Amino acid sequence: MILPRMGLGCMELSHAYGIPPSPDDAERMLRAALDEGVRLLDTATLYGGGRNEELVGRALKGRRDDAVVASKGGMALVDGVKTIDGRPETLRAQVDASLGRLGVDRIDLYYLHRWDKAVPIGDSVGALAEAVAAGKIGAIGLSEVSVARLREALEVAPIAAVQNEYSLWSRNPELGMLEATREAGVALVAFSPVARGFLADAVGDPGALAERDIRRTMPRFQSDHWPANAGLLPAWRALAAEAGCTPAQLALAWVLSRGDHVVAIPGTTRLEHVRENHAAATFQVAPEVLARAGELIDTSTVSGQRYNAAQSAEVDAETFAAPA
Repeated sequence: MILPRMGLGCMELSHAYGIPPSPDDAERMLRAALDEGVRLLDTATLYGGGRNEELVGRALKGRRDDAVVASKGGMALVDGVKTIDGRPETLRAQVDASLGRLGVDRIDLYYLHRWDKAVPIGDSVGALAEAVAAGKIGAIGLSEVSVARLREALEVAPIAAVQNEYSLWSRNPELGMLEATREAGVALVAFSPVARGFLADAVGDPGALAERDIRRTMPRFQSDHWPANAGLLPAWRALAAEAGCTPAQLALAWVLSRGDHVVAIPGTTRLEHVRENHAAATFQVAPEVLARAGELIDTSTVSGQRYNAAQSAEVDAETFAAPA
């Protein structure tokens, strides 16, 4: 399937980053985003314990054909606890529940949100292939997986997309996934393409983040690493100004420059940021500026791992070794 190059990650409208907007405000923002030309909405069973899918469904009421709808299963809140469960029977039930919450007959793209390491990935993908055959989903995706897992999955069913974190400060797909998806004709969907707000210059003081904001648990935003990372921002702002765009637009332009098969899904709760991000899909940045961006913000210049130990244990994607 061919995906729009720029989509909208809907997670933070219900989940994970600070205090979300009211459901009414979030629905208005999503409908306005569709009016602005956004054509890919990304949600998941996990987000808000299903409330995010319900929100996306309400926003799409009467205009289902305006957007590609992507959702995910295999990771959900169970009695308030995030639970990874890739058993076929679980995925079958979650697909049906997602259809109901979204209020649609078919979900265009459905990801295995995390590989359940207790279940062969072929079993999980096989259940999603059944959903494709039944017309419940249009295509299968994988999230936070390694090249090895992608290849295993491709032996079972076609895979349309891999959604892994990718930005200037999280280069993990360059450890093989960027090339593997290109060779296989699979879209690489970059989540957190503006580095969880860092490259949008949207995090002034991590200590001021809301108590349950997930960035508080991530090493790069903690006191051991934040001062070094914040020290990169003045030069980053200057480079964006030189390019004639915002810091977020420069970050997105860099991600999209990594290949024609790369898609970005920045998230936001504000319509002005939707417009800003959407414009980056067609904004032209000189290759020399993009190269300098890649040198300024890179694995070698960013301090700290992207996840803490517990978060790292949940993912399968290739990971750079911690500095000695």
